[in-house]
Amino acid sequence: MKSICFYFQVHQPLQLKTYRFFDIGHQHEYFDEYANRFIMQQLAEKSYLPTNELLLKLMGEHGKKFRVSFSISGIAIDQMEKYAPEVLDSFKKLAQTGQVEFLAETYSHSLASLKSKEEFARQVKKHEKKIKELFGQKPKAFRNTELIYNDEIGNYIFELGYSTIITEGPKHILGWKSPNLLYCSAANPKVKLLMKNFQLSDDIAFRFSVKEWSEWPLTTEKFVGWLNALGSKVEVINLFMNYHTFGETQKADTGIFEFLRTLPKMVFGKSSFGFGTPSEISSVLQPASPLHVPFPISWADEERDITAWLGNEMQNEAVNKLYDLEKYVATCKDESILSDWQNLQVSDHFYYMSTKWFSDGQVKRNMNPYSSPYDAFINYMNVLSDFEIRVKKYCAEAAAVSSPARKKATKKPVEAKLAGKGTAAKAKTKRTASSKTRK
Repeated sequence: MKSICFYFQVHQPLQLKTYRFFDIGHQHEYFDEYANRFIMQQLAEKSYLPTNELLLKLMGEHGKKFRVSFSISGIAIDQMEKYAPEVLDSFKKLAQTGQVEFLAETYSHSLASLKSKEEFARQVKKHEKKIKELFGQKPKAFRNTELIYNDEIGNYIFELGYSTIITEGPKHILGWKSPNLLYCSAANPKVKLLMKNFQLSDDIAFRFSVKEWSEWPLTTEKFVGWLNALGSKVEVINLFMNYHTFGETQKADTGIFEFLRTLPKMVFGKSSFGFGTPSEISSVLQPASPLHVPFPISWADEERDITAWLGNEMQNEAVNKLYDLEKYVATCKDESILSDWQNLQVSDHFYYMSTKWFSDGQVKRNMNPYSSPYDAFINYMNVLSDFEIRVKKYCAEAAAVSSPARKKATKKPVEAKLAGKGTAAKAKTKRTASSKTRK
């Protein structure tokens, strides 16, 4: 049976406070508590809770035939625990159905795969542990931040124990090939790749409510008709999208929830498709061919590359300065420093600095708190300057504390050696005196 792989990304970045130059060295609270609570609770009310409730009903109605998959960033989980615990409870109910697969990713929704193999591995292990604790699943498949992937990153992920990776299906990589098949990495054939069908995914995620779109309104009958028209050689349709598509990007009054509610019934009744999760699909299908991906791809913009995060000098300066601090943070045990290090890596901070939208209008600016990319850069660099001071101060103080201990440890053997020499000298003098007495 042909499969539909429904995958949803659940992520919400932490918003920074307005942090001025004169705050550097004096004020160490970087994140806007009010804004973060408000946004998470709004998303919970409009998107997460109603969509989870709907999915739970659909799983009860269709049984094991209807299956979906999620990746929930550690940053989003932390905010749910703090501001909207009822959302986590609803995800746990979905997990208990046995019809949901939770994928692994970087805990911080970070760009670590591009900058630090060690930090990347640390975050993946931390996220893996969190998913196991919350949902009782050890992840079997992997999605990197923003579906960023290339051959080298694929090898990193494989070394961490994952052989199934979901990523984008850009035209410049696939060429004449179809995204509707399973592939493998040309650099490591053991790595299996599920490629996003961006046309069909974006029809739901972005074009659904656009009245100027020639296919508006999009109905389930029309959508399933498109699936059937793809032909017999199709093996899997990968529909990958942000979870806040439902209720936030596409508001409830657009009919998006009704579309989701009726889609499974229409698929089962009017097509030869079923639903599967990434690890299930990759275990059944054989790769159609190897794919060589020498440069990083992502699901952002028309180019499907990484320039939305690393496309200008500001972004590169900010990212490089951040990861230059890794060697210092690695020695830290201060929880507040480690927490800020984690939260400052969120990819959205650099996304806000993108200048691409000035020229091509493709960068999505939803929930961008800044009026310009330059404001985003200045604010982030002010925060990072203060963070750098804190980290290096901590390391200097830790070194100063440990230094006397090292000197003391070094001194003891020397003193013992000298004491030993003194004892030996006294014994020698005593023996000499005794010899003279006998004479």
